[in-house]
Amino acid sequence: VHANPRTGPTTGFRRWPGMIRRYGEPVKPGQRYRRRPGVYAVLLRGDSILATFQQAPVPEFQLPGGGIDRGEHPVAALHREVIEETGWKIGITRRIGAFRRFTYMPEYDLWAEKLCTVYLARPVLRLGPPTEPGHSAVWLPVEEALLRLGNAGDRAMLALLLRQQTSAINRVTLNARSAMLP
Repeated sequence: VHANPRTGPTTGFRRWPGMIRRYGEPVKPGQRYRRRPGVYAVLLRGDSILATFQQAPVPEFQLPGGGIDRGEHPVAALHREVIEETGWKIGITRRIGAFRRFTYMPEYDLWAEKLCTVYLARPVLRLGPPTEPGHSAVWLPVEEALLRLGNAGDRAMLALLLRQQTSAINRVTLNARSAMLP
């Protein structure tokens, strides 16, 4: 990983303003990828997040979410995916950021350029167990999630959220102290 914030995490190439950072596997030369937009959520409650544990193709913890179906609104897709993967209804708070992954998706026999938009949301009502086969909902302490989420993009979005929240808390504290000065 490079120290320059405008440099991609796995390449030495300069990132231009407005470009979406890539995480994970490098692009395979000559491989054709199908663009697959998706939406994901950091479901924060206190010092824990609600993650999904997916058994296959590789057992891993993930941010809940997934692909946007043709004609589907991204917000509707996020609500659908979170219910399928965790069994929870959510309230969406705001967009955190976005990243790209180039990966093979064996469940679809597809080489995909995943465009992942990540939102902060809060779990509001447990409807029941996940309906998506092979998924289970798991509460993870934030510190553990930073280590155990299965892809670097998910970990980076969680870390970005934590930095944003720390900055906001510091601004509020600074403003409160300034207000107390004569």
